[in-house]
Parts: sequence; structure tokens; C-alpha cells
Amino acid sequence: MYENYYGLTSKPFQLTPDPSFFFGSKWHKRAMSYLQYGLSQAEGFIVITGDIGTGKTTIANSLLDQMQDDIVAAQIVTPKLSPDELVKMVASKFHINVQGSTKSDILNDLEAFLMSLHKQGKRALLLVDEAQNLPLETIEELRMLSNFQAAGKPLLQSFLLGQEELQPILRAPNMEQFRQRIVASCHLAPLTDSECQAYIEYRMQHAGWKGEKKLFSEGAYDRIFQFTHGVPRKINTLMDRILLYGFLEELETLDEDAVENVIKEVSEEMFHPEQKSQAAAEPASILDAPVEQGQIKDVEYYKTMLTELVDALDNAISQKIKLTRYIDRLLKKKYKTYIRLKSDD
Repeated sequence: MYENYYGLTSKPFQLTPDPSFFFGSKWHKRAMSYLQYGLSQAEGFIVITGDIGTGKTTIANSLLDQMQDDIVAAQIVTPKLSPDELVKMVASKFHINVQGSTKSDILNDLEAFLMSLHKQGKRALLLVDEAQNLPLETIEELRMLSNFQAAGKPLLQSFLLGQEELQPILRAPNMEQFRQRIVASCHLAPLTDSECQAYIEYRMQHAGWKGEKKLFSEGAYDRIFQFTHGVPRKINTLMDRILLYGFLEELETLDEDAVENVIKEVSEEMFHPEQKSQAAAEPASILDAPVEQGQIKDVEYYKTMLTELVDALDNAISQKIKLTRYIDRLLKKKYKTYIRLKSDD
């Protein structure tokens, strides 16, 4: 709708991950480098984690888009699969018929398929998205699949992409064997304020923006970053609405006021309950009620409180992760001492 008005050839802020719009922030470039390094090693696991909307799937799609002909890739988005269900899904993604086959049959067929690739000078790559949903025993099944080997090299390599919850799962004491096969890992952080602006400009230009005059003011960029906290998916959602607003209002420049108007609209859609027709002129919600001293605060107050609560929860999670690491190191140390004492006996 707004593409023609702003001289664009495509939609710049669509939610569906598009590898052609890949933007290399500091952490996204690092994650892509790790994936490419893992490919060059042709063994081990690469683990990429990040919060919702930080671009993990976009990175995976970009990697697949650049894939060489000697790599046969499959990508799965995992619900909570059992080990048997995982084996079936992996085989199906490589176009192996699993109908009516036992797990043993499927594994034999999968190994035969991987060996045939090896004889052709090719190898298989599995990208597992939303890997935090996998139970421990299913992740262990992934490790077992990496045991298919030829000439000392694994026939199947796996990359795991998941939210931050994947990290403590992989740090569990009984995941030691899996951890030893991780060749690199990286956590995607949201964009910084300068990266947020560069991200918006990059996607606009990639979509055909050739305007000589700057479309967004500095204040507009600042407000966009404050609202989205640098999360790419949130930026895409907000930017799509801002451009639509600019088209409807026939704006050639989008300033802080324009962005603020869109943010208010989006906030109301997200947080305000649907108004019901009532005979009496009652407030639609508690947020719409008249403010009396010492009773009800404004929306910004509650948004600030929620932000502080999220920060506190993030800090608590960080402390728990550090504690988990410490306990893991302590257990390893005690285990080594136990083994030494047993050998002395």
C-alpha cells in the first residue's frame, strides 16, 4: 500500500525471515561467522541462542541461501519431539520414506542415505530451530546421529538455534558428552541504538528507497529504539505501521511526533481491552478511568514498572545461570577427586 508512495520496489519490513534482507550487526556477523566456521570444520555442533525476534531464523535462512552444492541441508522447527519422533522427522526432511518403518529400519535407511552422499563427495547438514523445546534425551539422540561416520568424519552435522533457555539445558551435568562436541556457540543480543538506525536504513535502501532527503528524523530513530529495545522483529512490526501511517497522512518526513502517534496506536491495540457498549458512561478500562490522587497512575507509569520487572527477572536468570556454571564446575572437580582417590585405593 505505502510502497509506491515512498518509491519502494518491495516491502522493507515484512515479518517473514528473508535472507536477502540479512543485516549484519556485530553479533549477527559473529553468529554467521561461527556457522560458516562450523561448515568448514565439517564436524561438531554449532549453537546459536538469542531472545525472541533477534534474528536466529533469518541467520539460518541466510546460511541456507549461501549453501554450496556439496552440502545437502535440511531444516526442522522443533516442537517437543521424543527421540523416535526426531529420528522420523530428520529422515523425512531428507526425503526418506518412514511410513510403516521401525526406528531401527529408519536409522539403517538414514545411514545408507548419508553414505551415498559421502560417495558423491557430498555431506548432510541439519539445522534445528527452536531447539530449546527438545527434551534432554532428544538432544542426546542428535548426538547419537552424529556417530554416523566415514573416514573418521561424521556424515551428519547439526546446528542448533534456540532461545536463551537452551543454554542451561546444555549445561546440565548429564550433557557433558554433547558439550564436548560443540565447536562454537554464540548468543544474539538486540541491536544497539546506532545499529537500529543502520538496520532501518539498510532495509529501506534494499527495498528501493532512493530519496535524496532523509525520511526519518534523529528523534524518530531514538523513539523507535526506545520502544523496540533493538529487537529486529519488533522494529519490523513498528516500522511497517509507521510507513503506513506516513502514507495515510501523506507525510514526506517522519519525525518523532509521527512515531509517537503510531506507538500510541500500537500500545492501545496491544494492552487495552476491547470496549463494550454500556448504557452508563463508565470507563472502558482501569487505564481510561479518571486519575484520583494516590489511586491510579498513568500508562507510562505501568510501562516503566513492567520494564523494571523484566530487567529484574533478566538479572535473576543471569545469576541462576552463573550459579549453574559454578555448581557444574564444582561437581566436575569433586568427581575428579573421587576418581583419584579410587585409583589410590
